[in-house]
Amino acid sequence: MAWLLAPLALLIERFAGYPPPLFKAIGHPVTWMGSLIGWFEARLNTGGNRRWKGVAMLVLLLLTGLAVSLLIMAVTRRVPFGWVIEAVLASSLLAQKELGRAVKAVADKLALSLESGREAVSHIVGRDPQALDASGVSKAAIESLAESTSDGIVAPLFWLLLGGLPGIVLYKAANTADSMVGHRTQRYAEFGWASAKFDDLVNWIPARLTALLIAGASFLVRRADPEHAWGTALRDASKHASPNAGWPEAAFAGSLGFSLGGPRSYDGEVHDLPRYGDGSSDLTALDILKSLELYWMALNVLLAATLVIALLLWRFA
Repeated sequence: MAWLLAPLALLIERFAGYPPPLFKAIGHPVTWMGSLIGWFEARLNTGGNRRWKGVAMLVLLLLTGLAVSLLIMAVTRRVPFGWVIEAVLASSLLAQKELGRAVKAVADKLALSLESGREAVSHIVGRDPQALDASGVSKAAIESLAESTSDGIVAPLFWLLLGGLPGIVLYKAANTADSMVGHRTQRYAEFGWASAKFDDLVNWIPARLTALLIAGASFLVRRADPEHAWGTALRDASKHASPNAGWPEAAFAGSLGFSLGGPRSYDGEVHDLPRYGDGSSDLTALDILKSLELYWMALNVLLAATLVIALLLWRFA
């Protein structure tokens, strides 16, 4: 029954999520990974040869994740319905419910006041919230939703399908390392080089699949444009500094007739980034809700596709 691992993990996370009491009691697997990365970084990101030290950190991190996941599988494969335990564990590394909740909170808070919207969006983006007007808050939420659909859901699911529990654990370890040290700053430019490059590699296929998923879901959402979603992704994705992040953002922009990207402020410094899409850039809380409608439909399509893949694996593997 291991072929049901991926769809069951999707269903568990979508409807149950990660229980807040459990998070308060023991934390979350990603926070555990983050603590290990922080421990490595504090000890290795000093002196010379920082690029090679960053390579060593990434290798040690991945080996640790592999060892832990294989140890878990050695136990679960010896107990009845052990694959269900694996699905529960894998579900903690997906982000459907929490991402939807966090972005919906931005729309709800922004409808109340700009200051409330800024506070809510500060939990999901790294840009300066006080520099954002109402449109900026809306764009930040939609851009975060688009990018996180790829690296928070599609990519971990992709690696779960390919590699089982070890696959999703290794992906989340690499992605967490990139989010923590894969920055082009003086502190991390060398040490985080390997983490950033490896994250680009493991997200290359999922990012493009996410754009295709958004285009497909657009057939099922009123006033969404599937052709423009895919066409905008093909045209504008390469504008992004990342080889991957532009794909889901451009697909969302094209599907819903938005213009995303443009200037944004980080740590008081304004960065003039490319724009994706040809539509309006004057977005509101209602546009966040439109994006969430497309997001949830994309997850429905993703679940259906995952079930089909699982059935094919059961029938022919």
